[in-house]
Amino acid sequence: MAGREDLFQKAMNMGHSVAWDQQWDRAAASYRTALEEFPDNPKALSSLGLALFELQQYSESLQVYEKAAESAPNDPVPLENVGQISARLGNKQEAIQSFLKAAELYIKNQDAEKALTNWERVTRLDPEHITAHSYLAMVHERLGHTQRASTEYLMMASLVQRTGNSEKTKEIVRRALSLDPDSPEAHQAQVLLQRGELLPKPTLPPGAGDALLVEQGKPHESPKITDTGLDPVEEARKQAVTRMAAILFDLTDAAGNLQAPKPALQMISPHTAEQDPLLNERANIMLCIGQAIDFQSNDQDAQAAEELEKALAAGFADPAISFDLGYLRVKAEQWDGALVHLQTAVKDMDYALGAHILLAQVQRQAGQLPQAVTESLEALKIADSQVVAPDQADGIRQLYEPLIETQSHQTDTPVMEQVCDNVREILLRPNWRTVMLTAREQLPKSEEGLPPMPLGEILAQAQSGKVIETMGKVKALARAGHLRTAMDEAFESFRYAPTFLPLHTLVGDLLIQEGRTQDAVTKYSVVAEAYSIRGETSQAITLLKRIIQVSPMDMTVRTRLIDLLAAHGMVDEAVGEYIELANIYYRLAELDLARKTYTTALHLAQQDGANPTWSVKLMRRMVDIDMQRLDWRQALRIYEQLRTLDPNDASVRKSLIELNIHLNQLPQATAELDGFLTHLESTGRRADVIPFLEEMIKENPKQAILRRALAEEYRQAERIPDAVTQLDALGNILLSAGDREGAIRILETILALNPPNSNDYHSLLVKIKTSV
Repeated sequence: MAGREDLFQKAMNMGHSVAWDQQWDRAAASYRTALEEFPDNPKALSSLGLALFELQQYSESLQVYEKAAESAPNDPVPLENVGQISARLGNKQEAIQSFLKAAELYIKNQDAEKALTNWERVTRLDPEHITAHSYLAMVHERLGHTQRASTEYLMMASLVQRTGNSEKTKEIVRRALSLDPDSPEAHQAQVLLQRGELLPKPTLPPGAGDALLVEQGKPHESPKITDTGLDPVEEARKQAVTRMAAILFDLTDAAGNLQAPKPALQMISPHTAEQDPLLNERANIMLCIGQAIDFQSNDQDAQAAEELEKALAAGFADPAISFDLGYLRVKAEQWDGALVHLQTAVKDMDYALGAHILLAQVQRQAGQLPQAVTESLEALKIADSQVVAPDQADGIRQLYEPLIETQSHQTDTPVMEQVCDNVREILLRPNWRTVMLTAREQLPKSEEGLPPMPLGEILAQAQSGKVIETMGKVKALARAGHLRTAMDEAFESFRYAPTFLPLHTLVGDLLIQEGRTQDAVTKYSVVAEAYSIRGETSQAITLLKRIIQVSPMDMTVRTRLIDLLAAHGMVDEAVGEYIELANIYYRLAELDLARKTYTTALHLAQQDGANPTWSVKLMRRMVDIDMQRLDWRQALRIYEQLRTLDPNDASVRKSLIELNIHLNQLPQATAELDGFLTHLESTGRRADVIPFLEEMIKENPKQAILRRALAEEYRQAERIPDAVTQLDALGNILLSAGDREGAIRILETILALNPPNSNDYHSLLVKIKTSV
């Protein structure tokens, strides 16, 4: 139903005004008010999305922008924002699809530059996205950006080549070369295709995708905690009453005359107040709400509840009404009547915490203890996420999920009742935020980059108060150096918290301080396994890393850590641990095990999402071992892969040439030498050719192919004396090897250069020809 344009515009103007001053919380409130008039207005949705983004409420901002994109299907801007927030949240595929759709709309709107921007965003997220590269190539070509088009065609060719379509690959390379005939990369691609080698894959330059990702490594800001003097239920009730008073204020003008209804009332009638035949009914609704507020202020809760029921029966719906009515029914111990209203209110974040607490009470009274435990922990999850730093809130909410799942299967009635009591005890107090922060101080510190441990770990224990007290006492004793007494206190606490894993971790810490490293490792290992079984991967990883710190040679634990990291997509960290494991084998002179470990790491590093530099680093370590073991042919195969990954690496090219010579594969050595010299020339590095050959000859003075190549380079550079010197040395090498015909050809080549001592070379030529 249509809303009021004047109210909408007023709210939008107010939102823009405070947004200009970067008062994003007020801006978000104004935009929400505007959306009450026109819920699907794209401009209001986009404005709210921006305000929520600036408030770092990324998940909600994403939902709003998604709705904006649905409301304006031909506008690419909301889709761009959906893509950027999805990338920030780590939703790579969703981000890619949004950017592709945005680019398509920009092309339809004839805005090619913005379309290019979105396709480039796709390639930053996925360097091997062939569709994005093909669009980039075609549009750059049409816009006359020949160099950039050529580059994109070469990336596209590399990807097409890996599908097995060699003819299409050649066609794309020719197209790149025709667009930019001076491109060294295009010439090099043509040479690689002629030699049947793979083209380099497109890669993501270091840092290229940082703007699309969540910022990492920043220190967490300490939350600013201010207690209101009310517990969460009373805070929610106060907010509900305030909201109801605001509804009355919005719907009544200064003279007390009823104005046109807000959207919450539009479900009653689309007409204005002057035209509405149900004006009296609306007035009655407002009267009910007003009287409900008055009754509550006079502690007449039964009458207040009755008035709110009348408002709901007349069709007025608002989460504030639902929460307040649920609260009043619980207060009157009318459990059945409370349940339905609280289940409605719990969906609104303004009332979710208080509603979960009340629902736990209702479920417990109904004898539904598992549901009561779940509701209690859901409340604790919300409260816990409010007292940690904002950038840790999402992480800590996720860590509650396995804890809630585990507790939902609890069958011990006294334990379930105690969990509910523990949560109520910490939350239902006027300084609950301060109390929660104090309790948090007793938890083990999480590793940097990981979310903090949920407070629910303690409160899910039967006697959480004693656990918190004991852990504080144990830490104090340990700091004072009374390790044995601290250990006795810790073991004593297991009587009432035997399954509290942080307490077991604390015992491991004490064992380390006592110098009992192996006992600590055993304790940490058991706790890590328990966390892994419960699905709390980050905590398991933290403990396994702690074991490796104190026992770096524990191969079993390091292998467990690698498996856990790899299974949860933490590829870079897993590869790093593989390298550490291989290094240990290497130091132990276990070269076979070291190389096997590097090979396994290489297979993992070649998966999607891994840093491309890992492959080069791992192959270099593998080839070092091959060279030490004199496994020339295996080393040759690795060097060939390294050459494909980085054709500019002169050290790899040098090693390939030398290995082929060592294996007496002179044709292959010559081909490698010619290939690298051609590469240097095609990439504008011809000046590097002679220094490269000179360096190789210093280390391989008797290699004829090197002397011949250097002599030819000297000749082309018109350095005739240097060319003659190389040919002279080459002739001696050939004579020493018994190659008279080869030596004769070299002497004829020298004479063709007309050196100053031509007579001496002529005499030598005659002597060789006439000798038997």
